Formats: sequence, structure tokens, C-alpha cells
Amino acid sequence: MTNSRLVRRAAGTVLGALLAASSVGAQADDAALRHARTILRARPIIDTHNDLPWVIREKGTPPRDVEAYDISKRARFDTDIPRLREGMVGAQFWSVYVPSGLSPLDAMRAQLEQIDLARRLIAKYPKDLGFATSVADIRRELAGGAGGRIASLLGIEGGHTIGNSLGALRAYYDLGVRYMTLTHFHTNDWADAATDSARHDGLTRFGHEVVREMNRLGMLVDISHVSPAAMSDVLATTEAPVIFSHSSARALTDHVRNVPDSILRLLPQNGGVVMVAFVPSFISEPVRAWSDGWFSRIARATSDSQWQRITREYVAEKGPAPRATIKDLADHVEHIRKVAGVEHVGIGADFYGAENEHELVQGLEDVSKYPALFAELVRRGWTDADLRKLAGENLLRVFRQAEVVAERLRRTRPPSNATIEELDRRPVP
Repeated sequence: MTNSRLVRRAAGTVLGALLAASSVGAQADDAALRHARTILRARPIIDTHNDLPWVIREKGTPPRDVEAYDISKRARFDTDIPRLREGMVGAQFWSVYVPSGLSPLDAMRAQLEQIDLARRLIAKYPKDLGFATSVADIRRELAGGAGGRIASLLGIEGGHTIGNSLGALRAYYDLGVRYMTLTHFHTNDWADAATDSARHDGLTRFGHEVVREMNRLGMLVDISHVSPAAMSDVLATTEAPVIFSHSSARALTDHVRNVPDSILRLLPQNGGVVMVAFVPSFISEPVRAWSDGWFSRIARATSDSQWQRITREYVAEKGPAPRATIKDLADHVEHIRKVAGVEHVGIGADFYGAENEHELVQGLEDVSKYPALFAELVRRGWTDADLRKLAGENLLRVFRQAEVVAERLRRTRPPSNATIEELDRRPVP
């Protein structure tokens, strides 16, 4: 036999072995994914943060037009009904986000518009989406099984939109809002944001009153976006469990939007839950470092052409943006389980219509891909019971406990008449 034939036979043997190993790996992956889907059929995903209403407002054609933005079929960005069903989502909190740089009047007006937009969106698809405001509503929709409706709830992203008014907070609750993130990117008049300078060392006296009134209403207190000092103040004040609607673990990725271990260790006493976000810069330290440098440079841009030029120069200098992976995300889920416990972790993906590849986690690019994360955790040895907790049982427990606290407080505590002027002893600019 010639040397060339020996080489070809050896190569064929090696290739065959590699293909066989690949086939075994693929079968194992398929088995993990099948198992994940079996679990999620029984306990569908409850996700606490999706920005589809803002995507429709800003990127719809034309903007704000719920009728024109059709989610009954595959839509332009990351979220639509077919992919929600493929992703095995049983309940979704739709974020009615409003930017934090607006004037109080403009913020309140935009907030009402976003609540209206989200409610019209839900009403447009009565066979697929069911408006929900309680745990009982969620359970009713989940009882419909795979062909039933997706329970659809509302969450405010940024306490600036209450205009320092507890009356406005109550009005939003009456319109169906069931959580409020206390700040967004900017510190407001009563709470410090993680991404802005601290002015209050956490919460002001009025900020504490906001938390107490949310407890009385049964509105979940969301402490994603707030500073660690504000997180601590909330945990010292609240009588109900809290949520982080879309955050990850700061010990793994040093992003200010993530939750420090010092706070994670307090969660078991409170009973709250961290809903892990799928944002690449939250879950991958290389992505965070690359993105921080990029953002610092494009902040100087005053036009699209400048933005594009600066981006090209940055990529030429630093290389293409790294990509976050499912394994990165699973690491964050496992870290929160390790520090806080498996009862204190859930899913808050934060899909927001991203258009750049580096803004998406590889393998988790849209709402159809949730089972891939659960398959990764199956491969890591997670039990079925723990996966059900992650999928939604933890969030349902927290939400129901908030309802129980509200039922108790409403029997003994009337609506608060407090104002920021009297509690913080200063006029509001």
C-alpha cells in the first residue's frame, strides 16, 4: 500500500471517529434540549422584561402604530407571537419604558401613552395574549396549556414617571401596572441610580414612602437600575419581596447594573428574586470592557456619520466586539443560585429590538431561544424542580407574597397623602 493510501485511510479513520463523536455530542445536546422543552411545557417561562412597546413606539413603521406592527407573524426584531410560543413563554411583563431625561410633565404623558400602547397591543391579539394583573390571572392563562394565551402584564421602568406623586403611582396601578423600577439611568428626586451620581445616599424619606405605598398596593418593587445603597435601603424598608426585573451578577461581570454579592446574600431574608438579563455587557466581562470603551467614544458623536466613523476607528484599534454566549449566561444563573439560593433566581431577558450582533447573546438572539439556556443547565446537572423554579415558580411565589402583604396592609393603612416637599423638606425644582 502506498504512503498516500495509508494517509487517506488514516485520515478517513480519524474523520469517522470525529463524526461519530460529533454525532454522540449532538444526540446528547438534542436530549438535553428535549428534556428542557418537556420541563417548559409543564412550567412555561415567566419573563419580567421585554421592551416591545418601546420598539413599536420608536422603530415601528410608522412609529407608535400598533395596528401596523404585526406580531401575529415573524416581526422585524426579536419578539412576536410565533417565537414567544416557540420559546415556551407563558407569561410576559411588557416594559412600558420611558426615558429618564424628560421633564416631569413629558415623562408622565409618555408613561400614559406607553401604558395605552401596551394595552392596545395586548387587546389586538385576544386569542394569543391575555391581560393579567394578578397571580390568579397568570395561573388562569397558564392553565390553557401550550395553545392557551400568554399572560401579559405591565411594568414601569423608572420612578421618574410618577412625577413625585403617590396619587400618580396609584393611578398607574389602577391602569394595570404591577411593578415599578425605582429609577432608570438617571438619579431622580428620591432614589439614586446605579448609572448616575448619587445625590441621596440611597433613598430619601419620600423614597421610603414610595416603597411603603407600593407594598400597600401590591405593586412589586423593582430594584434593577438603582444604586447598591438604594438596594439596601429598599430591603430595609419593604415588607414584601422585591424583584430585580433584569439584572445579573456583578461578581462575574463588573457592570454597575448588576447585583453585588453583598445584596445577593440579603435576598433569602427578603424572599426576593433576581431575574437574570440576557444583555451581553451584563454577562460577559470582555464584552463589558469593549462596550464601555466604545460608548465612551461614541458619546462624543454629534451625527450618524461621526458615530459610524468613530465606531470604525474603534473596531480597527480594538478589534471586533467579542460575543457573549449561553455558557456566560448560565454562569450568572448558577452564581446567583450559589450565593442567594435557587429560590431567588429567574428570567428577565430584556429583549429590546437590538440590531447589532454584539448586542445579542450567541444562541439567545430572540424570544424563541429560551429552551437553549435550560438545555445548558440540564447539561450542568440542574434538577427538574430547580429548573421549574427558575422558569417561573420563584416569580409567582414573590408576586403572590406581595399580594398577601398588600391584603394585610390595606386593612390597616389608608392611601398615603405624603408629599416629597413635606418629607424631604425641600421644594422640588
